[in-house]
Amino acid sequence: MNKSLLTMVIAATVFTAPLKAEDVYEYKETPKPNQIDDLLDDDKDGVINARDLCPQTPGKADIDNDGCGTYIKTEEEMNLHILFQNDSSVIQPMFLAQIREMSEFLEAYPSTSIELQGYASKVGKAEYNQKLSERRAQSVQTALLDNGVASSRVRIVGFGDTRLDELGDDEVSHAMNRKVVATVVGLKGNVKEEWSIFTKIEK
Repeated sequence: MNKSLLTMVIAATVFTAPLKAEDVYEYKETPKPNQIDDLLDDDKDGVINARDLCPQTPGKADIDNDGCGTYIKTEEEMNLHILFQNDSSVIQPMFLAQIREMSEFLEAYPSTSIELQGYASKVGKAEYNQKLSERRAQSVQTALLDNGVASSRVRIVGFGDTRLDELGDDEVSHAMNRKVVATVVGLKGNVKEEWSIFTKIEK
């Protein structure tokens, strides 16, 4: 009997040998893991969903252990100061640039609202001056809306001749009191980006 045939005979003998009782084991299914926590990382910030308190973190943000980005707050202020002619609520062309700049400012800071405060000089009756100050504020409001500002972001109030900046009785003082003013503070949070090999170090 050659060597290869002998090997086949031995193998057949081994694999066809009767099984003994101690060689038989009961089959057990592989247990399925009871995974409760969400181990995925949907926003790809390195923190799994189960621990991520800020699931919509912007890409490249410098995050903390809770998956929340670091924001750097910036603040900017914009003033509006529009003067009117006597007994008039018409905006003069020289003040239209201010209105455009304020519209652009409000667009840059979409969470900011504006209160337009209208005033009148102490000439004529107080009741008439109250209505006049409101019409002046409304004129500026209309101009802002025409420049794309949402009406929900603009509030008007008229003070009539009750809050005078200039107390004189001359024409210059009266002219300075015929106005609409507003001060708006815009706040914006810019996300701080994480460090990488491409980050530039300020000198």
